[in-house]
Amino acid sequence: MSPLDISLADLIARLDEELPDTDELARISEARLRAQTLSDLGDQLIDHYVSKAKQVGASWTEIGDAIGVSKQAAQQRHAPGPFERYTNLNRHSIVLAQEAARTHKHDSIGTEHLLLGLLGEPKGLAYEVLVAKTESEQRVRDAIEEALPPAGEKALRGHIAFRPESKEAIEQARRAAADLGHDWVGTEHTLLGLIRVEESPAARILRDLGFTPDELRETVRTEIATRLAARGEG
Repeated sequence: MSPLDISLADLIARLDEELPDTDELARISEARLRAQTLSDLGDQLIDHYVSKAKQVGASWTEIGDAIGVSKQAAQQRHAPGPFERYTNLNRHSIVLAQEAARTHKHDSIGTEHLLLGLLGEPKGLAYEVLVAKTESEQRVRDAIEEALPPAGEKALRGHIAFRPESKEAIEQARRAAADLGHDWVGTEHTLLGLIRVEESPAARILRDLGFTPDELRETVRTEIATRLAARGEG
């Protein structure tokens, strides 16, 4: 029995349902993109439990044994990185950003892809803030699609690199969380990070949609405070 509530038949049925008018070659390309996304999520699942193991004092040798690799390989692949304090929802948004770049056959992940990733995670606070302000998910999506570069000739295999402005936005997300006194980096902090990189495509999109850095920061601060207070009362 599969340890996951998903089967090969489910994946095939969903792909066939979503692409009813495409030929088998097109479905191969789409299947490869989805397989890469599943692989990325699998890596993040392992990273999550490696972090938990480190917190309770496990050594890299023990972690390597659990994974089935050497101590050096485990440490190199799963040592804390730029997404160490990212919430699961925010990590997923990063995976979605990579998938968006791959789907559009782009050779790097831009801030516009990061914004698409946030829009693809409806459970995240960033999604709620975006839709509450614009009153339409489609309006945000259309603005992003309009700003995307033309599609490339073929989708890349494997890892897709971040553009410099995306790396800066990721760093600014961590700073935004620290500025607000938060010990996590959520989708809301990534949204703040994007608008802080003023010359980036995502920042321009957000400004065109009516967002400003100060207003966005205050909205996030208020929403988080309200949620924490409600949790405390419960």
